[in-house]
Amino acid sequence: MTPPAPPSHLATSSTAPEHDTARPATAMPPLDAWMHRQQSHGGSTMTAALLAWFEGPPPTLSALRSSAAFRLAPFERLRQMPGAAGPADGGWPRWSTGPHFEAAHHIVESPDAASTELEVDIAALFTAPLDPCRPPWQLHLIPTTGGFVLLFRAHHALLDGRSIATLLRALFDEKDALRPPRVGGPAPADTPSRTRRLAWALGDLLPKARPLPFHGPVDPHRVLCFCPVPRKELDAARASLRSDASADRASANAVFLSATAGALRNLGVAGRPLPALPGICALVPVDVRADGESQLLGNHYATVRVPLPQQRDARARLGAVDAFIRRAAIGARARAQAAVVSSRPRKITPLGNAAGRYVDSPRYFSLLCSSVSTHAGDLTLGSARLTKMAAVPPLGPGHPLAVTAIHHGSTSVVTAVTDHNHRDLARPLAEGIRDEIRLLAH
Repeated sequence: MTPPAPPSHLATSSTAPEHDTARPATAMPPLDAWMHRQQSHGGSTMTAALLAWFEGPPPTLSALRSSAAFRLAPFERLRQMPGAAGPADGGWPRWSTGPHFEAAHHIVESPDAASTELEVDIAALFTAPLDPCRPPWQLHLIPTTGGFVLLFRAHHALLDGRSIATLLRALFDEKDALRPPRVGGPAPADTPSRTRRLAWALGDLLPKARPLPFHGPVDPHRVLCFCPVPRKELDAARASLRSDASADRASANAVFLSATAGALRNLGVAGRPLPALPGICALVPVDVRADGESQLLGNHYATVRVPLPQQRDARARLGAVDAFIRRAAIGARARAQAAVVSSRPRKITPLGNAAGRYVDSPRYFSLLCSSVSTHAGDLTLGSARLTKMAAVPPLGPGHPLAVTAIHHGSTSVVTAVTDHNHRDLARPLAEGIRDEIRLLAH
């Protein structure tokens, strides 16, 4: 069964003429520019990806392209690509917006993937270069036994993880699938004072991590491991700190971070605990979109560093992470950081370059840890049902290891990403995080 046909009042060509408007090139926002320069000048592969597993018959490629031409064409971001900077820009990158949405070039079918080889196949697609002459994104339709996978990959300068999720969801069979992008909305109620924002900004400059055995150069190849965790085990782990069933549970993010800390400790790659020195610190992305900006594409997040405790007892680790998250005002910190970053002048400076190298370094953070809940019910594409999702982040300079978790429906998927030189860590780390969640649950 194919996706439902577009409404009859819409055209059936592979482009949507009402959206075919080229726009003048504009300077990239600072976060976009940072991601772009990491790849163009730093040698990193800054591709991010999201996977969606479906049970049921896959759509035909032509039906998927036709649906995308109407459901994705309203998103102008998908027509943007890095443009050449003029002399007046001092080398600062720009976005140029093309006139056409080209579904045939961006939406492709990949060979059937056996479940035992899916991780290898996805890793190969994930590291394949994106077309430098077109907007840097691609959607892959991958048939599998009993279903199919949609893999959406994009240059991180173009789209963050929330953006990719928004675009995938726009393809699903929802009544608001054709809703255009929205911007604006009320300011958050917990706006911190200027003094507090300044204190957070100064605290963000302090080293909170130290180089660990796995830190070092990152090669261009990737190894992935996807490890499913039943939602009932995650829920039991969240409740493991509370004797009173009515009390607040730990967040899914706290469980994931504490389980990651335990898995690193058990693998022996966390280094010796040294109380007098910085230890292990997770870099946690936090979405900063305001109410009414749920479909705003681009990079709209900031990062908060969360210490990963190294106690022997799993519940003690969860208690420490949960307490930090509760008192740290993570959302307000992230919004304050995002405001500081977005206010930077669009100009390349030695100080800015030095700050970028520091923020990329193992002294600033130990590893990326991203945990997201979809908060969505049943989602379908034709007669196929979405069963689970996974996120694959880029590996930044000096960081050949990252972990993510996406919680959807009855299943969470823990993903470990490494380069080839650290491939022996991928499966033990993903499975170790799963085992730590089970330990908390039982």
